[in-house]
Amino acid sequence: MFEVFDGSFTQQEPIPDEGIAAAMAVLQHGRLHRYNVVEGELSETALLEQEFAAFTGAKYALAVASGGYAIGCALRAVGVKAGDTVLSNGFTLAPVPGAIASVGAEPLFVETAENLTIDLDDLEAQIEASAAKYLLLSHMRGHLCDMDRLMAICDAAGVAVIEDCAHTMGASWQGVPSGRHGVAGCYSCQTYKHVNSGEGGFLVSDDAEVMARATIMSGSYMLYERHLAAPPPEVFEQVKYVTPNISGRMDNLRAAILRPQLVKLPAQVAAWNARYAAMEAGLRNAPGLSVIERDPRGVFVGSSIQFRLPQATSAEINEFTARCAARGVELKWFGAAEPKAFTSRYDSWRYARPQALARTDEILSGLLDMRLPLTFSVEDCALIARIIQSEARALQGRAALAG
Repeated sequence: MFEVFDGSFTQQEPIPDEGIAAAMAVLQHGRLHRYNVVEGELSETALLEQEFAAFTGAKYALAVASGGYAIGCALRAVGVKAGDTVLSNGFTLAPVPGAIASVGAEPLFVETAENLTIDLDDLEAQIEASAAKYLLLSHMRGHLCDMDRLMAICDAAGVAVIEDCAHTMGASWQGVPSGRHGVAGCYSCQTYKHVNSGEGGFLVSDDAEVMARATIMSGSYMLYERHLAAPPPEVFEQVKYVTPNISGRMDNLRAAILRPQLVKLPAQVAAWNARYAAMEAGLRNAPGLSVIERDPRGVFVGSSIQFRLPQATSAEINEFTARCAARGVELKWFGAAEPKAFTSRYDSWRYARPQALARTDEILSGLLDMRLPLTFSVEDCALIARIIQSEARALQGRAALAG
């Protein structure tokens, strides 16, 4: 039977009714700007920050315009200056090195391990060789490295860690929420992430001075006392005259949409992981295909899945993805020579110093990626897995005939 999938890989769930009602209330009173409140009113954005701090267990939280803004703001707030070297993953997405470049710093990429996380042996070597004092750690596609070892390496070398948690909101390592190991954690609320306000982001930290700087940078002016998840006023007094305003606030409309989604996130995580489990089970024994093994010490959010065709040539992968697409299955290939849509790799970012990452190149050469939106059912995922498995089997057959 020649099965075809007719669903959409880009269709998200609707905004919850509670979010729609809250958004309508904001639209009706017109106070969209986070600091535009009436006497005795707490803004939706301030309430969201308080709730996100509680969700992550952080002392402080700041809601901003995007995940990329959160990263750039965090880099500035921890003290990254123009010309500084900032280490980061060789396997990530363009907004990560883009944030480094936005502050005038230089990205230096670290090799990728088989499980798609940062290679900790290479990290240790790169720290020693470069004397870098900052690591922007990308939990790319939700894959968590051994955070205990990573922090031991960085703490011993005096390296400040900022976590890019765009794909790990709701995930944890050894019971510690993602974003809570380093000095700051940054999250995205863009449509394809784990909560959806179109664009938006969060920054969390336990460091009062870092968060005071970040809050002023975000465009608080001298209205920082209207934040419910911010450091005390005396910390702002220390930094307010020397911290630039680089406006990137979240507004009350987006905050209103997000607050009920945050409440529902644990249930959403369970739903994603059920779909991921069905997909992974269907792919695990496909010929010529290898799934990415997850470390059981981490709790992940299966909002996407990755697998490799490690022996396939570029021409074979192009044919494989085209045949899957003809059957309704959209796959992104991270090994392509040219960037496409959201997919690019470290040698596409030519504002960074040239590097050769042999191990990363080998891994990306056969790496395929697929979204798992919650508009898919578990049965949809099983069907998609069957389609991929049948095309993998056909690819093996064609390769055998050619050989």
